[in-house]
Amino acid sequence: MASRPVVISASEVSRRFVIYKDKSLKERLVNFGRSRRHREDFWALRDVSFDIEAGTSVGLIGANGSGKSTLLKTIGGIIEPTKGMIRRRGRLAALLELGAGFHPDLTGRENVFLNGSLLGLSQRQVGAHLEEIVDFAGIGDFVDTQVKFYSSGMYVRLAFAVAVHVDPDILLVDEVLAVGDEPFQRKCMDHIRSFQRDGRTIVLVSHAMEQVIDVCDRAFVLDHGSLAYDGDPAEAVRRLREGYAGSAQESIEGKSGRRNQIASVELLGADDAPTSDLSFGDRARVRVRIVPHEPLTDWVCGIGITEAGGRMLWHTDTRSQRHELPTVTGPVVLDFDIPAATMGPGAYALFAVVIHTDGSLVDRRDDTSAFTVHTPFAIAGVLGIDARFSGVSPA
Repeated sequence: MASRPVVISASEVSRRFVIYKDKSLKERLVNFGRSRRHREDFWALRDVSFDIEAGTSVGLIGANGSGKSTLLKTIGGIIEPTKGMIRRRGRLAALLELGAGFHPDLTGRENVFLNGSLLGLSQRQVGAHLEEIVDFAGIGDFVDTQVKFYSSGMYVRLAFAVAVHVDPDILLVDEVLAVGDEPFQRKCMDHIRSFQRDGRTIVLVSHAMEQVIDVCDRAFVLDHGSLAYDGDPAEAVRRLREGYAGSAQESIEGKSGRRNQIASVELLGADDAPTSDLSFGDRARVRVRIVPHEPLTDWVCGIGITEAGGRMLWHTDTRSQRHELPTVTGPVVLDFDIPAATMGPGAYALFAVVIHTDGSLVDRRDDTSAFTVHTPFAIAGVLGIDARFSGVSPA
């Protein structure tokens, strides 16, 4: 089977920005050319290399400031790399910033033609799609109104409608879909899936981890401008969440000046060995290790599972199971047995909490032990219900 052509290629791409330490324009002019002490180099990207084949959907994820949007703008040709090279093949449409490419004093109709010309289309080509664009954006009554009077939702609907109706080979999307309402987001996702069926290439920046896992077949994790991981989206999310958990824990410990009560939270497989992968129906165990820095009395321990987006899916604790915990003065381990994993395919994480019986918080650890669930059957969603078709009968 012949390999698909590479449509985006990055070779050791780096991008530097200069941060000026002067507090005012006057100080900057006075100190101009004197010394580098008044400015600092910030590398938003460092030696990033990859190839993206046609028909691939790639998610860019990472913490705020990791370089995701800078990389997307570099791919789109909006920002030139300081070092390295980006190569692209095919028509490219980009949704990078709300209303980018729109002129506020022009009407919606005029901006459609303006955006089309920026994407290399003739007025006749744009005109052929005008009715579809206006209908998709849902701005029929306002198409001849200046866009400076549009709401943010109208802005993003029109921008997305133009981008997807100009027949692009590559679509770049940077978080702007979060602005639209739920029906519009569903419409966008339907269109993106039709793009995928047509074999087009999508590069998506998103903080919605479940969206990356659902839409993308490849993901990049960016960390301080470097490409930390390139591969399976679920594994990318797991690694990112583990990084979040480590950073959060270091911050908590640094602020408190002491060791936390909850030392660790582990997911154990059927062989009681730590694991980050479960299959539907697997037996598992959650092990919470407590190292109290003072005696724990009248206390409750709970655990829970969150989905990739952070929403809690399930929680239990020793009090709800009618277990009264003894006073402890030294390290202890608490085990919670899960007879069968019944989550849908995707990335999840554990959290653990210790409270006093009066409800006051003792300690909490979030986003720990990121893990992935696999199912032998095709389902969508967070519930791994093994529903079986049993036949057809007359009503």
